[in-house]
Amino acid sequence: MVTIASQISDFSQTMPAEGVLLPSALLEQVRNAFLHVEQCPFTGKRVFFENAGGSLTLKRAVEHSAEVAGIPDNEHRDNPASHAVSQIVANGRQDLAIFMGASSGVIFGGESGTECLFRVIRAAALAAEPGGSIVSSSVEHPGTYDATAQWARRTGREWIEVPFDVETGRVTAAHYADRVRADTCIATILHTSPVTGMSMDVAGIARTIRSIAPQCIIIVDGIQHAPHGTLAVDDYGVDAYVISPYKAYCRFNNGYAWLSDRLSVIDHDRLSGKPADAWELGSRDPSALAGVSAMVDYLAWLGGHFTEASSRRACLVAAGRAMHAHERALVHRLLHGGAGLKGLCHYPGLRLIGPADSPHREGVVSFAIEGVEAKHVVAELGARGVRVHARSDDVYSGNILRPLELPAVTRISLAHYNSVEEIDTCLTALAEVLPRP
Repeated sequence: MVTIASQISDFSQTMPAEGVLLPSALLEQVRNAFLHVEQCPFTGKRVFFENAGGSLTLKRAVEHSAEVAGIPDNEHRDNPASHAVSQIVANGRQDLAIFMGASSGVIFGGESGTECLFRVIRAAALAAEPGGSIVSSSVEHPGTYDATAQWARRTGREWIEVPFDVETGRVTAAHYADRVRADTCIATILHTSPVTGMSMDVAGIARTIRSIAPQCIIIVDGIQHAPHGTLAVDDYGVDAYVISPYKAYCRFNNGYAWLSDRLSVIDHDRLSGKPADAWELGSRDPSALAGVSAMVDYLAWLGGHFTEASSRRACLVAAGRAMHAHERALVHRLLHGGAGLKGLCHYPGLRLIGPADSPHREGVVSFAIEGVEAKHVVAELGARGVRVHARSDDVYSGNILRPLELPAVTRISLAHYNSVEEIDTCLTALAEVLPRP
């Protein structure tokens, strides 16, 4: 008998291009776990394909956060309420470590993922020996691209840009090998692009960097990857990994950074009486960490349908595989069509960012179409109840779109709670919006 778990396990190494959908009964339970799945509180019924801008939010994450937010007691007091808050915080940190796949190091919170990236890059640049170079890729978000450029300038170092492959939408270890030098003291890697939709081989890139510059501090932006698959910082060989929970089913709240043991003790902003590896300035929001625990609870529940293992981490790994398989099936239908509906690949004059069936695509499809502005496509789809977004040559995406020689792209971004029916609704709307041959 072939079980759901065995199906997903079989595809964990060589998943077919068409992916594997979640069983319909399970998908219904998944969708019921989230707020505003089918209805926008301001505009009514709609399909939500703007997940790269921020995911839908788990009901339990909101409920549990609200419960904790109402507690007036702070940590570090000798009373039961304070002890309970401390336990919530400790549980949240442990769940973050399980989610990230981190068995060592330090995790701290900041106001956002971007703020965490800037802060870690600043500290690394100020603590490193003078001279040398700082390396970043043109496919990266400004959280690393701008931060490395600014701190290279402020510390008198050479800033080196690694170009990405405009055909694949990716940057590879070979690209880094051409730019990293023995004196490179900091290098950043983007795990997944919210514009091209492609994931990078973080571990492979890190190995290449270390083969050239063994002491280089390697910092990873994992914000876009976090909601689309398994995180495993123990396996990456890097020094920092940053996420934003609002991209991974939590309410808008803090960003979080994992730091390796060696990076955690470099000279950085901290209160003088705190331990050498303390990075948080002031108290963190316990309700945000309560939301993180609710998110990890949900993923453990989901993964439990695809593995017989009992550990929380094993369930999260299984959930990541199942989510990735489901998203691939949705992307395949969006690109190739079905049930008599034409996919994006069948429109003449449409330029897809990255290969249609790339195994590295994670839930994002960006495209441009000759003679049609991306904002027009977004507006017309919105009028038909399909919410997508345009990425333009601006402060957030300009460094990526300029090498592609595009002023803007329409971005359709999916998540594991989206359905085939929603894809078909989008394809029906696109048939009315995009030029016909």
